[in-house]
Amino acid sequence: MRATILIIDDDEKIISMLRRGLAFEGYEVLTASNGAEGLKQMLENDPALMVLDVMMPQVDGFEVCRRVREAGSSVPILMLTAKDEVENRVKGLDAGADDYLVKPFALEEMLARVRALLRRKPESEASTSTRLAFEDLTIDPDAREVTRDGQRLELTAKEFELLHLFMQNPKRVLSRDLIMDKIWGYDYSGESNVLEVYIAMLRQKTEEHGGKRLIQTIRGAGYILRNNS
Repeated sequence: MRATILIIDDDEKIISMLRRGLAFEGYEVLTASNGAEGLKQMLENDPALMVLDVMMPQVDGFEVCRRVREAGSSVPILMLTAKDEVENRVKGLDAGADDYLVKPFALEEMLARVRALLRRKPESEASTSTRLAFEDLTIDPDAREVTRDGQRLELTAKEFELLHLFMQNPKRVLSRDLIMDKIWGYDYSGESNVLEVYIAMLRQKTEEHGGKRLIQTIRGAGYILRNNS
């Protein structure tokens, strides 16, 4: 069965290029020219992956992404944008996007990103329903809920995946390369600090009620979930 990919972009040239390229690779392709239409297509067709432009009329890509995640969908989202500033990449990832591609881009790179995201989906869907706990921190993969000392924490989709990885590997040093491969599916460019940004956000949220730091930095090696006290 062919995977269905939904393209949401108001640029007809981009839509035409992506439709041809994806169809040639064997994917079923759906398109929408604005965010509102895209959300409607998403609800009606349940695609395997979404390619989402940031700058669109009516509802922009960031808002589409937020609404999709708030609805509980874990569909992989690849965001497209002409903006290449770090803060915009982080904003898209924080809204729940899985990957980010800056225009102009090579079709071959975009197809490689799509393949990587689709390969990761079965692993995500097969995640165990067993609740995990470390110290006073608990995570429920089925309900996608995280609590610390009884307080519920509101995490984005990527923050949840990152914390889940740590909870599956307590007291084990996880290298940067391993984390990037498991969570983002490939290694970002050397100047990217997206992992460091997410570690900082996770620490802020897990420590906001006075909890001790559990995600520790091991200089030159990576990160580890442990209590240093």
